[in-house]
Amino acid sequence: MGKTFESIGPELQDWLVRQKIFFVATAPLSLNAHINCSPKGGDTFRILGERDVAYLDLTGSGIETAAHVQENGRIVIMFCAFEGPPKIVRLHGASRVIYPDQPEFSEVIGLFPDLPGARAIIRVAVSRVSDSCGYAVPFFDYVGDRDTLDKWATAKGPEGLLAYRGQKNRVSIDGIAGYRDA
Repeated sequence: MGKTFESIGPELQDWLVRQKIFFVATAPLSLNAHINCSPKGGDTFRILGERDVAYLDLTGSGIETAAHVQENGRIVIMFCAFEGPPKIVRLHGASRVIYPDQPEFSEVIGLFPDLPGARAIIRVAVSRVSDSCGYAVPFFDYVGDRDTLDKWATAKGPEGLLAYRGQKNRVSIDGIAGYRDA
C-alpha cells in the first residue's frame, strides 16, 4: 500500500500541484504543549526542488506553525486526493520561517501571487516523501477559493496587519515566540 520515495519526482510534483488543499502539522518540544494541524489552500504551495518545498504563510488568527518551526523546525505537510484515485502524500522535513526582512524572502516571494496577508514563507528541506492509500478519504467537489482572508487583509492594510500581528501573532497558544516584526 504505502511507499516511500527518494525525492519528489515529476509525476508526484504534477499530482501535488493539482491539489486544492494541504495540511501542515507541527509540534512544540514540550509534551504539555499543543500539537498543531492547519489547513492551507489557495495558490500558496511551491515545489522548489526534488527535496525542497515552500508555502506562503498568510496572516491568521494564530501563529502556531511559525512558533513551532522557530523552536524546532519539525514539520509534515500532508496532501489528500479528494477527487480521482485515492492517495495521501506526506512530506516530512526540517523547516524554517523566512520573514520579509530576510534576503531569501525577496528571492522566493516572486514565485507566489501577490496576496495582501502574506507574513512569511515556510521553507522545508524534505527528508522523507511517502504516500499511503487514502481509501477512506471521501470525495469532495472543489467549488472555488474563498476570498475572505484577502478581503480582511486588504481592509486592514499594511499598518493594520502589522498591528494585528503584534497583538495576535506575537506568541503561540503555549507562549512560544511567534511572529517577529520584519
